[in-house]
Amino acid sequence: MKLSRRDLLASAAATAFVPGAAFAATGGDAPVNALFADLSDAILTDSPETATSLALDKGKRAGLKARLSDASWAHTAHDHVFCSDWLARLKAVPAAGLSPDAALNKAVTEYALELGQGGGRFAFGQNTLNAAMGESAGPYVVSQQSGSYASTAEFLDSQHSIQTRADAEAWLSRMEDFARVLDQETGRIQRDAGLGVVMPDFLMANTLGQMDASLKMPAAQQRIVTSLAAKTKALGDYAPQATKITADKILPALARQQAALRALKPTHDAGVWKLKDGEAYYAWLLKVGTTTTMTADEVHKMGLEQNAELEARMDGLLKQQGLSKGTVGERMTALSHDPKNLFPETDAGRDQVIAYLNKLIGQTRGQMPKLSALNLKAPVVVKRVPPDIQDGAAQGYMNPGSLDGSRPSIYYINLKHVSTWPRYALPTLTHHEGIPGHAWQGAYLTETGKLPLIRILLSGFNAYVEGWALYAEQLTDEIGMYEDDPLGRLGWLAGQKMRAGRLVVDTGLHAKRWTREHAIDWFQNCTGSPRAGVTSEVDRYCASPGQACGYKVGHTELVRLREKMKATLGPKFDLRDYNDTVVKAGAVPLTVLAQVIDAHTAMLAR
Repeated sequence: MKLSRRDLLASAAATAFVPGAAFAATGGDAPVNALFADLSDAILTDSPETATSLALDKGKRAGLKARLSDASWAHTAHDHVFCSDWLARLKAVPAAGLSPDAALNKAVTEYALELGQGGGRFAFGQNTLNAAMGESAGPYVVSQQSGSYASTAEFLDSQHSIQTRADAEAWLSRMEDFARVLDQETGRIQRDAGLGVVMPDFLMANTLGQMDASLKMPAAQQRIVTSLAAKTKALGDYAPQATKITADKILPALARQQAALRALKPTHDAGVWKLKDGEAYYAWLLKVGTTTTMTADEVHKMGLEQNAELEARMDGLLKQQGLSKGTVGERMTALSHDPKNLFPETDAGRDQVIAYLNKLIGQTRGQMPKLSALNLKAPVVVKRVPPDIQDGAAQGYMNPGSLDGSRPSIYYINLKHVSTWPRYALPTLTHHEGIPGHAWQGAYLTETGKLPLIRILLSGFNAYVEGWALYAEQLTDEIGMYEDDPLGRLGWLAGQKMRAGRLVVDTGLHAKRWTREHAIDWFQNCTGSPRAGVTSEVDRYCASPGQACGYKVGHTELVRLREKMKATLGPKFDLRDYNDTVVKAGAVPLTVLAQVIDAHTAMLAR
């Protein structure tokens, strides 16, 4: 099923955009560029973690390095006002006279602010601009995968750099702030519970279990302490101070949060249909996740149709491998249990997985000239998801590198159960998270300086970001990387099928009132994946509704636009040019991406 023209143009701006070689300002761009700069400063001030992630917590922003964001409801509730005020200021700048690049930046920024403004209708959970741009919008302040208890230690460990004593002191200051954030979240949990917003019992059990593990660990052994000690060996002994803050402030605040959660009475209902205005809320979450106006029924139908198409392709490949009995899902389950496809369920096996992923990244780098002329470096470090957060974490994800190049992109893989990852499933995951997927697309933002800061801060348009990564998986098949690896091609198609299944499961849970058990059974039958991995996936959709729909919706649109360009240009079509045009546009709503590609096609067709 293709996206309808109504879906793609419903909120599109009127200006046609052609991304330039650089975003150079013209005289008419000065007012809007000044607004972009001011808005960027306001966003960074509001989110010190973002400043650190991008290595912008220096110079005039150095004070941000000692802070964490304000997580209170009083602050959160103001977000839609923030978005409305800035949206009005941007709309007051006439589009006439702007360069194509400035017009593109204006349209993209306005779309993001409109999403944040729309979240104000839903006065609970995480429905802010930062959440929408960070793929974390959802109904629950804290869950098995969200909340400061699950993110702060990892954030400091992987992104807070320490070269000086001031950097170490800033870490300690953030530890003090960590306790404050935990209590602010606890207040919001209790407030939301009064509105009937409580995560389901199965998410609650997972969340409480992770908190139990943290609370049982001695303060001196907490990662937030041991990481600081490791980073400051040449600067002094900061462990005693960090241990004291952890014991006296952080762990008591976490215990208070856990007690507040234990006092709640969750139901087993999995979807947001159970909430007040749940249908409208899910429609907003689908818009955040897909940047289209597709309805839940349309998304569900797309998933069923694409699932059937992919199943037919996989059936033929499985028969070529001598596997003809049972459903496609049953045959994939058999493959996933075959010892010859598995790494050992040991720490040595986990090391083998990491080594294999690094080998795959190296192989793909050698093929990139076939796919792109951008010559990006795109450094990637592969790491295991830290064990203290693996129970609630995604199966694989990417943390982008810093703007100054001081920190590479980090590709995380969840290795709680090594058996979750049969060998044939790892190439397509690595192409998605690494190269030519997230790490490549993100490297354009961090290496080239071609996009203004506001576009980097608002670069979390889910359908574009995840659609590109899913399209990147397809590209590696198209250039022959599975020619001698039929099981790897099956793994790629299984990954595509799983994303199509996500459309069905996410909408099933939140619009069609599926139970968690029905969703797990359907999804396992669809994918043939190990049940532990399927369960983790379904629980993720319960905590972050709509996000999982962006992958296949975005991928479908990228393929549609490519085929449209190819049909128009004929022999003039160049795959590398198409890919690079998509990447150079930066993360954009699908509505805007269609205009970028159409304008570029028209220019080449002249």
